[in-house]
Amino acid sequence: MSDFVSSLSLPEFSLWEKIKDKRALISFELELTARCNNNCRHCYINLPAADIEAEHKELSLEEIRAIADEAVSMGALGCMLSGGEPLLRPDFFDIYLHLKKKGLLVSVFTNATLITKEHAKLFLQYPPRDLEVTVYGITAEVYERVTRSPGSFAKFRQGLDLLRGQGVKVRLKTMAMRSNLAELPEIRRFCLKHTAGGFRFDPFLHLRFDQDPERNREIKLERLSPEEVVALERSDRRRFNALTRMCRGLLDEVPSRTDCDHLFQCGAGNDGFTVGYNGLLRLCSSLWHPDCVYDLRKGNLREAWHDFIPRVREMRSGKRAFSEDCLSCSLINLCLWCPALAYLETGEMDVHIDFFCEMAHTRAQALQVQNRHY
Repeated sequence: MSDFVSSLSLPEFSLWEKIKDKRALISFELELTARCNNNCRHCYINLPAADIEAEHKELSLEEIRAIADEAVSMGALGCMLSGGEPLLRPDFFDIYLHLKKKGLLVSVFTNATLITKEHAKLFLQYPPRDLEVTVYGITAEVYERVTRSPGSFAKFRQGLDLLRGQGVKVRLKTMAMRSNLAELPEIRRFCLKHTAGGFRFDPFLHLRFDQDPERNREIKLERLSPEEVVALERSDRRRFNALTRMCRGLLDEVPSRTDCDHLFQCGAGNDGFTVGYNGLLRLCSSLWHPDCVYDLRKGNLREAWHDFIPRVREMRSGKRAFSEDCLSCSLINLCLWCPALAYLETGEMDVHIDFFCEMAHTRAQALQVQNRHY
């Protein structure tokens, strides 16, 4: 189930229930740009804000309107705007208003450092379904250790204050990494105090889409160990109890399936897709394998949805050892493994990743201990 579906309101979820048994387009993501005004240590996509080559590759306003119009005609209900930093686009207001006027439930992911009074007024008059802001730290020292952008903490606080001052509801979240680990308890308290929803953190840092070796080295240095990740999950009682309830059945000593060699065991491409800043459609935001991208500038959305995506989902592993090891593992749903992330890690989609495996076993051990108390 996609994040969009899992967060639907009751009336929205009832509509989804009616069509869930059929492959139906529910929502899509538009990466408006790969450029960002920050230079975060962990980011898998960011390019410099002044990168002219990247800017020239970006979808035009007309192309974005055409994609959105076609998606709506195919039944799409929601759209997420992300980046890079989407507010870098000088035509952001035009993009946002077009999506809203098409009737889409629009979510926006931003670092809030570029928020102006005009943005705050826009979001107040035409409220987004979700406005999500990432909090990298609650002190300038930690925040800017992550962003490597002097003055970014003050801009973040100013942007957040502008939004909250206008009464715009904001969801706050964070990335858990080496550079802000010591401040995570304070970040959590800050988020719970200022956010419209519960605290959410992501403990896994993706490697770079452009496979930059130096940036990948930096990302790996920022990753927390499986033990540290599980300790964080256990410290969040609500999150860990939900994980326990959801995964209790996964820990039974029942042999897993061994007859399925499909690479995609997840729901990617079943109810949505991602369109990159350069017009390349992917089943999800993490999937960058060249065999799994479709150039909308050379085709159209209907062809991608009805032909290309099903063909990608039919991809299978020709490695028997991998199918019998990873794909049949009883802990696969506790693991970080997926073909998209495996490709970012190794350049191949059907390989075992030691770090992911360690994470699964560490989580399983913690959940087994927790289950003894039920």
